[in-house]
This record gives sequence, structure tokens and C-alpha cells, in this order.
Amino acid sequence: MSKINHELTKEITEIILKAKEKATRESSGEPDPKFPDKLEWPISCTIGPGLEGAIACETKIGYVNGSKGWLIYQGYDIFDLCAYSTFEEVSYLLIHGKLPNDSQLESFKKKLARYRDIPETIRMLTSFPVEEMSTMAALRLGSELMRQNKVDEVEELTDAYGYISSDEDSIPMETNPMGEKKAIYEFDTDSEDSAELIDSCYQAIAGLSSILGAISRLRSGYLPLEPKDELSHAANLIYMMTGKEPTPLEERIMDICLILHADHGMNASTFATIVVASTLSDLYFSIGAGIAALNGPLHGGANEEVVHTLNEIGSVDNVKAWYEQSRKEGRKISGFGHRVYKAYDPRARILEPLAKLLVENHPEMKEKYEIAQALEDEVVNGFGKEKKIFPNVDFYSGIVYKSLGIQTEYYTPIFGASRVSGWAAHVVEYLKKNRIFRPRGIYVGEYGKEYEPIETRD
Repeated sequence: MSKINHELTKEITEIILKAKEKATRESSGEPDPKFPDKLEWPISCTIGPGLEGAIACETKIGYVNGSKGWLIYQGYDIFDLCAYSTFEEVSYLLIHGKLPNDSQLESFKKKLARYRDIPETIRMLTSFPVEEMSTMAALRLGSELMRQNKVDEVEELTDAYGYISSDEDSIPMETNPMGEKKAIYEFDTDSEDSAELIDSCYQAIAGLSSILGAISRLRSGYLPLEPKDELSHAANLIYMMTGKEPTPLEERIMDICLILHADHGMNASTFATIVVASTLSDLYFSIGAGIAALNGPLHGGANEEVVHTLNEIGSVDNVKAWYEQSRKEGRKISGFGHRVYKAYDPRARILEPLAKLLVENHPEMKEKYEIAQALEDEVVNGFGKEKKIFPNVDFYSGIVYKSLGIQTEYYTPIFGASRVSGWAAHVVEYLKKNRIFRPRGIYVGEYGKEYEPIETRD
């Protein structure tokens, strides 16, 4: 099986470790977080619009600390994972909670190679007008077609029938009362790391990249390419999308991009995924919900907007005037600020020097990088430090992808092809102790109205 050769890209490892040193130094004044030994449910929390402040579940998968600028996967710092690991290892880590040994990793890679080869799913995909669809719509369609081939052949619904009821609030099963007026409905799913679910996770991770590759080729007027067993997951993704095998440098940087986007705590798409999974819908429908949520411009897609912004600015000489005019107009500048991070996004810390490294071999992108650098200086020095607004993961990722020969409309689908590892891991984790989501909406409408015949209405 293929393996990314870190020895050929030592410079990248050194760049990442330097970025880690800088991040550690700049956040040293922030207090370390304290974690509870055990959560006792129910818990009290202050909830704002959009469920801000709500605690949806317990998780060991991903942790984001906004004040420290931390991103942690299963206890491992994102800088270390990008410096020393691979996307295959990280995907295994997210799902299983531990890094694989040699034999486990080799077995995992063989399964990914097998599941990357999905000719029947690709054949069905080619029967749709993919070139007329948005790339995210095509990606979601592909995920459902993958489900058709995986699940419908041997669909097992016997467990689910026991949970079916005519009313979502009348669940004929165990209730776990918590106080006189509260009850939490808990499914005994017997899904503890089930082999079938884990197998579906592997197929989703491998298959979604093949689907994305096919979409890219079909929309460009070419036939899809078969994956190559001798290539890594990252190299296969570039090859299947562009038709060219990447250099070791390009392969390593794409691999890091996939690692950086693999998980990010309880974000909108991850929440959408586990909400669907909590109903005991299968993994593929759950992932479809994640893709749908990621399609929203408030979640995915900002890196595409960043590239459009850089094109609009045109040159480094125009940055200052463009920025000042944007501030006067109250215009939102894509690629800056984050709902959680009040420090520099660790993903942006890694991507910025990688973008700089890549553009040295892609002169046509060098000016875009220089514009981005100048814009960062204007934003951060203008009001960023006071308001703690810094570049986020989207600001430099578009430059990286463009330098890898990938068109703008595929940036968000790549996000999805990476985040599928996190989505799958969260489904596995959540179903171990599943509770169907059923928040309430506070009714603020009227009542007691009398029905009016249509002829008397205004």
C-alpha cells in the first residue's frame, strides 16, 4: 500500500513545527482549560439563538479552544498530526479513538483502496446531468447512490421496526425519567462499534473522494478515472480530480489540508449529521445531511469567496483602497473571524506558510498570495487585534487548492470529502449512547382564533 514519504518533505514538517512554536508562544498567557471528570445529566446551560451555548452531547473526538487557539483530535494536537501523521491515520484515529499500529493501518489502507473502487456508483452517477448541477448537489447525490449500492442490497430493518411509532413524541420503548416532569428517551441501539457501521464509515471516507473525482472529470467533459492502489488517499484525490499525479510536495500539502478539515467539534454540519443519525437513519443519509449543511455559505464556501475577493482586488497596490472602501460600506470580508476562535486559527497558521511554499512553483498564484498577505496586514492591524479577528482556515486554503490545479467550485466539496471522517466518527460515538434529539421551540403565536370562511377573509 502507498505511504506518504515525510522524508521527501522535511521542509513542510519544519514549517508546521515552527508554526506550533509561534502559536504556543502567543497563547501562553491564556489559562489552560479544565475538563470535568464526568458529566452528570441533565446539565444546566445558558442557551442563545442558534442553540449557542447548548450542550448537545459528550464527545472525545474533536475539541476547539478559542482563546488558546487549539484544535485537538482524540487528544492529539493538530500541529503534531499535520507534522507527523497522514489523513489515513487521522481518519482511523477519529473513528477508533487511537492511532493504528502497522498492521491496523495496513488493513485500513487496503479497505480504503477497495472501497475507492466503486464503478457501479460512478456508472449511476454518469446517468445524471452532473455538469448542470452544483458541485455540492452532485456530491450529495453521489453519496446517496453509494448508499443504494451498499445498503439497499442487504437492508436490515428488523431493529428499527421496534422503534417505529406514529408520533415522534410517543416512542414505545424505554424511558429514563429524570425528575417528576422530565423524561429523556434513550434508544438501546446495541451499536457499540458494530462491524457494519464501521465498514460503512470506511466506505464513506474512501467512496466520497472517488465520487468527487468523478464529478470533477464529468463536469470537465472527461470520463472518470479509476483510483490507483499505489497512491495515497490525498494523491488519489488529486489524480482523480485533475488527471495528474501530484509531486511529493503537492501530495503532502493536500494530505495536510484533509487532516485540517477532518473535524472541528460540534459545528453545523456535524450537528446535522448526528441529529439524523439519532433517528436511527443510516450513515449515508446522515452524511447527506452533513453535506447539505456544509453547502450553506455561513458554513462552507468561504474559501471560494476569498479567491473571488483576491481576484476583485487585482493587485497589491489596490489592497489598502479596497479595504478602506469595504469598511466604509460595512462589507463582510470572507476568510476573517470565527464563531469560536478569538486567537489565530491554528489551521490558518499551518496553511499560510504552505501556501507561500506552493506558490514558489506556481508563479501565476504568487500575486494572489501577496495580495492575501497585504489584506491580512490591513485587517489585523486595522481592527483585528482589538476585536480579535484573524484569518481563519478559509483565507489561505483557496490559494493552496488553486495552486494544486483545482478549480474554485470544488473547494467546498473537498471540505466535505475531508469532513466525512469526522462526521462518521461522531455518528459512531453518538450511537453508543443514542438519544433522539427533540429540542423545543417556545411558542410566541396566538391561540383561540375563530375559523373564518374564505369569502369573509381580507
